[in-house]
Amino acid sequence: MLSDIEIALNAKMEPIKTVADKIGIREEELEPYGHYKAKLAPCLWERIKDRPDGKLVLVTAINPTPAGEGKTTITVGLTQALCKKGKNAIAALREPSLGPVMGVKGGAAGGGYAQVVPMEDINLHFTGDMHAITAANNLLCAMIDNHLQQGNALGIDPRRIVFKRVLDMNDRALRNVVVGLGGATNGVPREDGFMITVASEVMAILCLSENHIDMKERLSRIVVAQTYDKKPVTAKDLGAAGAMALLLKDAIKPNLVQALENTPCILHGGPFANIAHGCNSVIATRHALKLGDICVTEAGFGADLGAEKFLDIKCRMAGLSPDAVVLVATLRALKYHNSADKFENLGKHIENLRAFGLPVLVAINRFADDTDEEIRELTEYCKKYGAACAPAEVFARGGEGGLDLADALLHILETEKANFAPIYPNNMPLTEKIETVAKVIYGADGVDFTPSAAKKLADFEEAGYGSFPVCMAKTQYSLSDNPKLLGRPRGFRITVRDAKVSAGAGFVVALTGEIMTMPGLPKVPAAEKIDIDEKGVISGLF
Repeated sequence: MLSDIEIALNAKMEPIKTVADKIGIREEELEPYGHYKAKLAPCLWERIKDRPDGKLVLVTAINPTPAGEGKTTITVGLTQALCKKGKNAIAALREPSLGPVMGVKGGAAGGGYAQVVPMEDINLHFTGDMHAITAANNLLCAMIDNHLQQGNALGIDPRRIVFKRVLDMNDRALRNVVVGLGGATNGVPREDGFMITVASEVMAILCLSENHIDMKERLSRIVVAQTYDKKPVTAKDLGAAGAMALLLKDAIKPNLVQALENTPCILHGGPFANIAHGCNSVIATRHALKLGDICVTEAGFGADLGAEKFLDIKCRMAGLSPDAVVLVATLRALKYHNSADKFENLGKHIENLRAFGLPVLVAINRFADDTDEEIRELTEYCKKYGAACAPAEVFARGGEGGLDLADALLHILETEKANFAPIYPNNMPLTEKIETVAKVIYGADGVDFTPSAAKKLADFEEAGYGSFPVCMAKTQYSLSDNPKLLGRPRGFRITVRDAKVSAGAGFVVALTGEIMTMPGLPKVPAAEKIDIDEKGVISGLF
């Protein structure tokens, strides 16, 4: 059996101009990056912005195993299948982060015969968006430390600097560092740390911005520190927003690529859903809705994380209203949860998505060792929860393996009407918003706030951020904040140990459990198996 990279390298890609032509994009509206990928120029949006939207379909999943459950694979395969059915379907996906590519998960461009290509470019440096975000973020950090060095006219308290440097790599050694050592000419010594780039507020801002002007205004609102008298200091106060926006002038343009079957895919932005809001850019989704009959998009990790944030944060801010949700489940993951009721993790996610007023279609991402009896049992379970269900074999068969899933989705889109609404209103206090997510989505009995977190949340309310949605930072492996509580845990409480405001992005982050904003590499990183030979052929990238 061929590996993902071997399948991708053997693919017969079409020139990106040909892919663009399929969805009515003109040559002058493309900014090519080689033969097979391109940026979409702003003039395209000006031409299509008044068109009616197509249908919006979200792909999410149950709580995953460490290997993931194939959301991207299903998203790509389903899009290919819909195109085979004669629909003008476009996938809207996130860009992979280099950290997981070199760590545990490997590539994040789909798998098997349901991939986006050129896979090796997408999983590595692509069009440079991640590097631009890293540079913009770290420019702001450099300007903070330079301000301290040059006299500190704003009166920044070095102990209350909250904006960290970033790197698009898993590197636990950088979680806590000391900067400014080496004498008076090397800066003011202080404690600092790194996050992974996808956790940066700059990433969130790029993904939630309407356009480059909106992005610049959001960048200016980033709160970087407090003064000695505890007043907020922003990127605008430091004069950094304009230069940051300049560094991001190309990164804010969405990227067009193709699936293995030459169907179009818009790839843009890539925040993690366990430590950020986990959705691709608003700009990319809106382009796909205007250019296609159906936009199939995804949100990271399980529905308790990515889908909740897609629905409570992204849709709220962008005025989006999904028409259906595809919930990916694997028998592998259901067995991993090892519950007395082996499907109860799935059942809870179906309940949660229905709480948002959305029709749910369960996609069984089928593996070779899944038995027909297991598939029948799972299908019957879904019926009891009022959810449609269809197996998919898109990894092995591409779009052909997703035709049953495509038929089931089209039936839902034709016969069921979504009644979407977020699960909490804007005017609810921040602590109550957090408790609502914990109780309704996670199934917790309640929330315990550390004194520090409670104080910060109260301060955020007083500073005028109380209307913001909340972005929960939580383990992806469990509905709780404890990764070992698998299945559908009951009788537990969530602990919020810290909170921070992302004033530019427009949400408040609540950190739970022991979630880290800078992951580490595993004992045997995927990087050890990745190589390139004398002919430039890549191996081990999966």
